[in-house]
Amino acid sequence: MSTEEYQHAFTEPIESTDKSGSSAAVLGVAVGEDRYLIPMIEVSEVIPIPKLARVPLTQPWFLGLANVRGNLYGITDLGVYLGGNPMPFNLKSRMLLVSPSNKVYGAFVVNSMLGIRNLSEFTSVKSAKRKLPKDITTQYKDTEGRLWRELSLFELIRDEKFLQIDANESNK
Repeated sequence: MSTEEYQHAFTEPIESTDKSGSSAAVLGVAVGEDRYLIPMIEVSEVIPIPKLARVPLTQPWFLGLANVRGNLYGITDLGVYLGGNPMPFNLKSRMLLVSPSNKVYGAFVVNSMLGIRNLSEFTSVKSAKRKLPKDITTQYKDTEGRLWRELSLFELIRDEKFLQIDANESNK
């Protein structure tokens, strides 16, 4: 069985359980002080942070490149990309590998994993007159009243800002 067949066999039950999204499997992650829910079908793998090759003259959120099993991934500090301050990585920090196509390999560093969740555990929250960034699809609260944001890595990886890693690009 190929990797693609395995991933399809794994994600097909998740995708077909409920098209409305109310019982969709999501991955909970911490990015700085914020909590995010990422659709499981958008994460191909979660791994410890490997050795990174730094790339000079890039955006502060672009950490460099990593070779993961023969594929070269561009590594993004998700917290910094979303507007936060850089935070030191620790033993709980992980890299989320995303590959929506055969041509783009991206990975996002998060501070810690908060487990696989089900959206039915959360209550949707309307944003108070503030338009959400297009990468953030919905906001939720859990039973303890904590705010979670659903984040689409597929949307993020297609964003024009994400594709411009050149540090001089912001000055144009």
